[in-house]
Amino acid sequence: MKETHSNLRALMLRQKMQIAMSGFRDVLGIHEFDARDFEIVPLNVTIPDLDPIFNGYRIVHISDIHLGQWISAKRIEGVVNLVNKQNPDIVAITGDSVSYVVNEAVLDMLRFLKNLNPKDATVAVLGNHDHWIGAEDIRRVMDESKIIELENDVYTIKREDAMLHIAGVDSITLEKHDLNAVLKKLPKSGPAILLAHEPDFADESSATGRFCVQLSGHSHGGQMIIPGLGTPFRGSQFKKYPLGEYKVGDMIQYTNRGLGTNVFWIRINCPPEITIMTLQSS
Repeated sequence: MKETHSNLRALMLRQKMQIAMSGFRDVLGIHEFDARDFEIVPLNVTIPDLDPIFNGYRIVHISDIHLGQWISAKRIEGVVNLVNKQNPDIVAITGDSVSYVVNEAVLDMLRFLKNLNPKDATVAVLGNHDHWIGAEDIRRVMDESKIIELENDVYTIKREDAMLHIAGVDSITLEKHDLNAVLKKLPKSGPAILLAHEPDFADESSATGRFCVQLSGHSHGGQMIIPGLGTPFRGSQFKKYPLGEYKVGDMIQYTNRGLGTNVFWIRINCPPEITIMTLQSS
């Protein structure tokens, strides 16, 4: 009970801090979009059993938007336009669209995502913050915006007789994930990419031998990167794979640095990231 009360107090404090800092941002007028604030990171991935018809398939990966803090209405509108300029076949969002406050202003910002314009679909999983604060509201707005939530589910893209699967697990932090359910839904043929908010889940997903790539967020890249050393900040579920590309067994794990920040809007050598993953057949 004491721990629950402590967690509730911490949450309420963070909510107050988000509201205060958002007000501070608005007073200073520091909510404009500037494309130079965001790094577009190209990532070419060779998939051994990818049908040649999917060669060049482009997945635009974004994560940790944390709406209502540094990410203002103008910034999310600019991000959507920037993503669309990358000509994505599919857009993948790996959780934490919100932080500590979900109100109509935040939900209105979330609705900007309906303007994403990939050729196939926009797919998403929820993160721990989404569940802590407003999963019901977020799911409703995502549904209105034609975003497909992969709540322990699979989305299959078909090109003639070939298939590519995008799977997703729900929040590992809140123990809402069900990898077995995903594996049961996953067809036996065709490569599969997994969306999982928390990157360290890669150890478990790679052990199945069924996924060629896992895409994650959660860490914000630590929000500070020391050249040659990486980030000194590693937390729950991002101790092993905090940012960038890793080989975990036969699977590639990629951890996106995210778009937003937590309560404090500080990033050092760790800019917000939009990942452009291009699939290549062997």
